[in-house]
Amino acid sequence: MSSNPYIEISGRKIGRDFPPIVIAEIGINHEGSIEVAKEMVDAAHRAGAEIVKHQTHIVEDEMSKAAKEVIPGNADISIYDIMERCALDEADELELKTYVESKGMIFISTPFSRAASERLERFNVPAYKIGSGECNNYPLLDHIAKFGKPVIMSTGMNTIESVRKAVAVFKSHNTPVALLHTTNLYPTPTHLVRYGAMMELHQAFPDQVFGLSDHTLNNNACLGSVALGASILERHFTDHMSRKGPDIVCSMDENSCAELIKSSQEIWTMRGGTKEPAKEEKVTIDFAFATVCTIKPIKVGDKLTKDNIWVKRPGTGKILAEYFNDVLGKTSVRDIEEGEHLDYKDFEK
Repeated sequence: MSSNPYIEISGRKIGRDFPPIVIAEIGINHEGSIEVAKEMVDAAHRAGAEIVKHQTHIVEDEMSKAAKEVIPGNADISIYDIMERCALDEADELELKTYVESKGMIFISTPFSRAASERLERFNVPAYKIGSGECNNYPLLDHIAKFGKPVIMSTGMNTIESVRKAVAVFKSHNTPVALLHTTNLYPTPTHLVRYGAMMELHQAFPDQVFGLSDHTLNNNACLGSVALGASILERHFTDHMSRKGPDIVCSMDENSCAELIKSSQEIWTMRGGTKEPAKEEKVTIDFAFATVCTIKPIKVGDKLTKDNIWVKRPGTGKILAEYFNDVLGKTSVRDIEEGEHLDYKDFEK
């Protein structure tokens, strides 16, 4: 049995030995509308998503008044105002969770405060997502780790050292944690995806499942990460790219999500292997390889030379081309017609 690490959420095992899991992050793309959120859930379900992720914002517990003066790079109003507009209240968020689960999908969310994590614990969510901004919020991580549920943590804007402290928090509570490399630019230019950083994260924490939370404009970053061993792929999600939500620009729609699921599973099946002929290649070896054969009639007692033997397809002869030089100079022990593939018993040892 493989010793590759895995985590398990609602019975779905996630790790190198299992198909990659795609997280469709609705986040706050619904802009505070439970109706729009449900339409996005329907689209994620049609795409085949296994996990739908939300963001749980209880603004007064999450931000101080100073946040009313901070305007994000992709907005023209304050982060406080954005979150106040986009947050679902507890009743609506519970309705959303119930709706996701009624479709047979897994609901998880990112709590951005202690109150948010306690709301999600009241909902009995099966796992927690932690955003990059909270990766070094060790008091909040400790609070969430105490719940003992599996955690998927994004690590954007952090270093190996700050991630190491976060991992130690979860280990102290025996709480499973998977790590996602992330670049927190919306959208992320391709040259800042940095697979090297993802692999550095994997090498630093070989016992943790790893993956990519991506904010580029297409599936390529996620697909490339699967080739490198990623098990978790997260992208923002919307039902229509024409929506006005804050993260729509770097979101995938239903078609893109379905394609990501299909293609990531294909790439997963391509991983591994060793550099030797696959047994299934035998049918091709039989016609494609060259073996030693006669190019002129040979009599008993004749020497085998480049004048009377050479290497030709098919590969069904007994002497592969690589042994051609070993055969030169040997003496034939029988009459051989032109065009016959040689066997070792055709000449003296």
